[in-house]
Amino acid sequence: MDPFATPRSAYVHVPFCAHRCGYCNFAVVAGRDHLVGDYLRAIEAELALRPGPCEVDTLYFGGGTPTRLPLPDFVRLSEMLLAARPLAAGAEWTVEANPADLGDAYVARMAELGVTRLSLGAQSLRDAKLRLLERDHAAGDIARTVASAKQHGIRVALDLIFAAPGETLDQWRADLDALAALGPDHASTYGLTFERGTSFWSRRMHGGLEELGDEPQRAMYELAIERLTAAGFEHYEVSNFALPGRRSRHNQVYWSGGAFDALGPGAARYTQGVRETNHRSTTTYLKRVLGGRSPVAERETLDAEARARERLVFGLRRIEGVERAAFAADTGFGLDGLAGAAIEKFVALGMLSDDGERVRLTRDGLLVSDAIWPELL
Repeated sequence: MDPFATPRSAYVHVPFCAHRCGYCNFAVVAGRDHLVGDYLRAIEAELALRPGPCEVDTLYFGGGTPTRLPLPDFVRLSEMLLAARPLAAGAEWTVEANPADLGDAYVARMAELGVTRLSLGAQSLRDAKLRLLERDHAAGDIARTVASAKQHGIRVALDLIFAAPGETLDQWRADLDALAALGPDHASTYGLTFERGTSFWSRRMHGGLEELGDEPQRAMYELAIERLTAAGFEHYEVSNFALPGRRSRHNQVYWSGGAFDALGPGAARYTQGVRETNHRSTTTYLKRVLGGRSPVAERETLDAEARARERLVFGLRRIEGVERAAFAADTGFGLDGLAGAAIEKFVALGMLSDDGERVRLTRDGLLVSDAIWPELL
């Protein structure tokens, strides 16, 4: 995809949460709902800085928790975006949601507005694990919200976290099977990470939480692949699974090197070969935008080689891998000239396969993929 094209995808970051979970290191604010009015005014002002209206094929409300917004405010935000970024025919519109927030009336209004896909931060279908992860919903809330979304014709994506402290392989198997029983269209599985600055990091450092070892985490990841593919999901990216035809179109824009717009605190956009990231602090973002200043905190212009290397890494995250001829046609770089030595090294280590036409992660490579990317960038 052409990074210099007019973006046909847009992301909006909604930073509000009821509370910050112990493992969360995202750009969120908890217990600051009084800032919603200023936030909406800031989004409107940031939109005014962009050309428009511009039609989009994918729209994504992420967070934070977009559904933390009271329904009238969610409607206002939606109407602003739809006016500035009208949906093309057949467009995908995803909204991230907390199962505890959504009653049937909220879901019904989302469907009326044109939301096509609900991404639920389920994290687990076991109440004890949800409490450990400091989530404010129960397994029953997830099932209820999935049923409501299906009733209103909205597709459902569910996120699960594995390798919670003390979690067993049998407990993780039960989580996976419970997810499959709910019949979502898409599933994402992530190993729990302990990020510096989170309360989980502090608790681990003081002996209050213990991280699972590499072998149990590997076994859980492999079990996810086994159980979800057996349930009919296609494993199409390192952490993502979808029923046929139900992949995340928005995320595939990121992975294929396409241009995308983004608004809100901490939001990162990529247009005209330039990456810009807004201030992560919600209050700083609000002060800057409402004061008539740019919200951008970081700006980087990528040269052709840097764009090609990023395209390679994102391409290898996808299970289909990178096809040599297509990569060269899209980027102007051959794989061997760009990263031949690193590819040969990881093929020899059994982490990549290379049949001369396509390079892709092996099963062993999938398990340690984050260790591969630095040498390719």
